[in-house]
Amino acid sequence: YKKVMEVTNGEGGILLENANEDDMGGTLHLRGAIPIILNGNVQENDSEEDVGEMKGILYNPAVFYDRNGYKDKMIGSDSDSDSDIEINREIQQEQEEQRIKLRKTVAPLQWYSSILRSTLESEPIMHCHGLHEWAMQYHPEGADAPPSAKYQSSLNLRVSREIINKTVERKGISCTHVDALRFFAPAAGPLNHHGASLERTDQIKLEQKACVHAHMDLLKIILKLGPFVDSNLLVDVLEISLMARKLDVEASPYDATPYGAGIVPVEKSEGRKIYRERQKELMELAEPVRIRLLEAYRVLLKLGFHEDIANGALPTRKGESGRTNSNVGAANVDSPYAAPERFARAEPGGKPWRQNLIETS
Repeated sequence: YKKVMEVTNGEGGILLENANEDDMGGTLHLRGAIPIILNGNVQENDSEEDVGEMKGILYNPAVFYDRNGYKDKMIGSDSDSDSDIEINREIQQEQEEQRIKLRKTVAPLQWYSSILRSTLESEPIMHCHGLHEWAMQYHPEGADAPPSAKYQSSLNLRVSREIINKTVERKGISCTHVDALRFFAPAAGPLNHHGASLERTDQIKLEQKACVHAHMDLLKIILKLGPFVDSNLLVDVLEISLMARKLDVEASPYDATPYGAGIVPVEKSEGRKIYRERQKELMELAEPVRIRLLEAYRVLLKLGFHEDIANGALPTRKGESGRTNSNVGAANVDSPYAAPERFARAEPGGKPWRQNLIETS
């Protein structure tokens, strides 16, 4: 106990007693793991043989992100002497370097937090019928072959190319998921009611709570929290993501029945009705899970980062507030903190995000 409090400057945390090097990166999450090793200061009930031995592994976001270490470095001397002025200048430079580093660290966490929040605030779209998968196979006469067809080469189509084209063209596509658009056939882009070209920051205003891909993304979002999240929540997120993927595949034009999947024939009116029913059921199951995940992000941001960091990492893009009034909303193109791919464009048959950045003057 004394060693844990010493290492963490009184913060404490969750200690897995007797965990050792073999557990790190194997049974236990390597990220965030803080080994507790006895040094030369032997405490009561410790033997000389214990010195240098690992006594456990500690997890605490405040310690991992050095929340209080950053706060302590914000304190400088009020003296006007030349030496103290120089020391303060060095402290300020070190503090600024650490501030930039931490704001780059917190930026993706704030981004995903804002995605969760805006999705919860969204109006569901119940007429997309999962046609993003059909848009990936759309191939009208005279058009180039859909590039995404190569990803599904191991799955046979359960319907003809003619039926795929008619299904896509019937009322167009209502796909709000920016990640899906890049895999559309180029000819399908103009048929999307939400745009044939989307930016990553459009996700803030477009992501909506009925989207099956938004449910699948919950798994990616929770994994960003690493070890600092309830394992029960992780299990619930995984179950939601698998249910979403199952509906996604069963409503697609592919034949996945050899893998135990059923068929939701969205090319027919009765199939679209089934899709909407299952989509609504899945949305209602995902809602409380998404709320819990947003709360997990709020707790991590509060515990792990000083207010000076959390309040300044993602200023709102000028003139664009999306659906949220929070400072963790849409990112600023000029922000030095967000990753470059946060400011990229998705186009049907286009390049990956990191290879299709938006150039700014």
